[in-house]
Amino acid sequence: MFKDLDPILHSQLRLAVMSLLISVKEAEFTFIKEKTRATAGNLSVQIQKLKEAGYIDVQKQFRDNYPMTTCKITKAGIKAFEEYVASLQDYLGGR
Repeated sequence: MFKDLDPILHSQLRLAVMSLLISVKEAEFTFIKEKTRATAGNLSVQIQKLKEAGYIDVQKQFRDNYPMTTCKITKAGIKAFEEYVASLQDYLGGR
């Protein structure tokens, strides 16, 4: 029997954000935007959904009078990502 895939992570952009953060642990909004090629508005919405799910922490501050948003993956986010990948492997017959 196949496990249900996490609907939060099953979005292409949210999965891309989590994939980036799983490897770097923490990244600035501009870095994530550049790597995912997402619009600022769409990325903001998806980051908010990941934050509400408890998968990432978001810190907003100012650097030289410019806003800076940093995203960091949480322990719950790491666990959810690992479970999502394991579920995908089950779908692909890897287990």
